[in-house]
Amino acid sequence: MAKIKDLPRVDRPREKLEKYGPEKLSNSELLAVLLRTGGKGLNVVEMSRKILGKFSGSGLAKANFKELKNTFGLGTAKACEIVACFELGRRFLQNKKSRIYLTPKDVWNELKDIRDNKKEHFVIFFLDARNQEIKREIISVGSLNANLVHPREVFEPAVRHLAAQIILAHNHPSGDPMPSKEDSEITKQLVEAGKILGIEIKDHVIVSKTNFFSFADHKLL
Repeated sequence: MAKIKDLPRVDRPREKLEKYGPEKLSNSELLAVLLRTGGKGLNVVEMSRKILGKFSGSGLAKANFKELKNTFGLGTAKACEIVACFELGRRFLQNKKSRIYLTPKDVWNELKDIRDNKKEHFVIFFLDARNQEIKREIISVGSLNANLVHPREVFEPAVRHLAAQIILAHNHPSGDPMPSKEDSEITKQLVEAGKILGIEIKDHVIVSKTNFFSFADHKLL
């Protein structure tokens, strides 16, 4: 049995999570982080693979304490940790509502926190293929220019979040949502970058306190 400490640091689940984030870990590696140690001649990654092999699909999330306790030597403590982990996840997610963005007005409604801000905030909505929000992030704060909003700042998180499409948005503190020359140039640059990466830019919405401007509605994408 190869012990976890004998593996290269890059292959150890906890070190890998710390360096690259949880998205880069396999299911067995994530479970290994939770379990911490192995048992019965298995290191923690091997044990995790066997557990996931037995409880295939969503089976592990539905397994109860008794089913888990004697599986590959898990024991009381580890079985409790797994059950508690999935129960906590269910409680956090049961009230989560997926926002669906179909119109510029949806974006305007969602950005009430920055519509009349004194500084420009450039926001990205990362969406799945069904227009449901995966995540929303503020990419930059300050007057829009090519240095503040570079394609890598937009598409690196889009790839990381596995977004199928994105919506660009920012506010105009002046109260006039009409796009500036810089707004149009940056939008064109990002649309071309998105085509190369296969990530569609659905719209760029400029918002003010009382109104908005949609590049898509004006056929400027």
